[in-house]
Amino acid sequence: MASFVYRPGRSRRGAWQAKIKRVGWPQQTATFDTRLQAEAWARQIESEMDRGIFVSRVEAESTTLRDALDRYAREISCQKKSADREIYTIRWWQASALGVRTLASIRGKDIALALAKKEDEGAAAHTIHLYLALLSNLFNVARKQWGMEGLANPAEFVQKPKLPSGRDRRLEGDEESRLLKAAGAGFAPVVRWALATAMRRGEIAGLRWEHVDRAKRSAFLPETKNGFARSVPLSSAALAVLDSLPHRMGRSAHNGGGSVFGMTENAITLAMKRACAKAEIPRLTFHDLRHEAVSRLFENTDLDAMEIARISGHRTLSMLSRYTHLRAHRLAERLDGAKRGKTQKKPRAIRD
Repeated sequence: MASFVYRPGRSRRGAWQAKIKRVGWPQQTATFDTRLQAEAWARQIESEMDRGIFVSRVEAESTTLRDALDRYAREISCQKKSADREIYTIRWWQASALGVRTLASIRGKDIALALAKKEDEGAAAHTIHLYLALLSNLFNVARKQWGMEGLANPAEFVQKPKLPSGRDRRLEGDEESRLLKAAGAGFAPVVRWALATAMRRGEIAGLRWEHVDRAKRSAFLPETKNGFARSVPLSSAALAVLDSLPHRMGRSAHNGGGSVFGMTENAITLAMKRACAKAEIPRLTFHDLRHEAVSRLFENTDLDAMEIARISGHRTLSMLSRYTHLRAHRLAERLDGAKRGKTQKKPRAIRD
């Protein structure tokens, strides 16, 4: 049987404490702003006890979001490659108004309001997705691994903002030659390698000579963005890039091991920005070269989608399709019978 006690406090309204004592069940106590809230809570708990499905919420009702996120950072985030970025997200949630709230008290509308504030700060839709995903995973971990079985996941009820359509920027006209010229001897090999292999920026920065097998024409990537190792086949164009590397980065470095291109991810990004600015190429990023490379594999080879996905490292064909932007005139040539990788000859003009 539930009992309700009004407790005057510093606030004008005070608070109502609900207490449930039942044989065979641990005592349950909670405090609410109004008696109606306390009675609703008591009815829910007693109903669950009657049906034998009650799970104690004591820990969830005593653990703040800030404390839960501290534990999440120690046990979960530290195991991820994106730990540094995730810690930044965790710190934002801890500093938010929800940081002092207990896990059991947080509702979907509370999370939605917090994320609306983040959007007002200028956060993009993709960022909001990441912030919501982290919080959702926190609640799932708390329920499944930390013994808070009675804890609901309020993040599941928050509507996600619509993501913008993916980038479809490709190299046009003489942009490739201008980019390579502006990149210079130090950065041009990285650009050519990206176009020849469709590798990600981080994969290129982390590529080491001991993982390059010239005999088997492959480059082994032990760590990738999606967590799966893979081997990238090396075309003649890719092998030519290796042969063109300066002596300090070429065979002598190969014999001693070490980084193939000697550039960090950030250095690649900055070099790309400088080259694009010098070549006066607008709205082109280094990641766009991966889109370009994947699209060229479809246009210039007879490889099927599964083979191309194996090269690019995409785990699903739907993700691969986001990176494929085929030119309309190449598709028109295919409609007229042109083979992949070959351009249809223009018909002669008919004279009168």
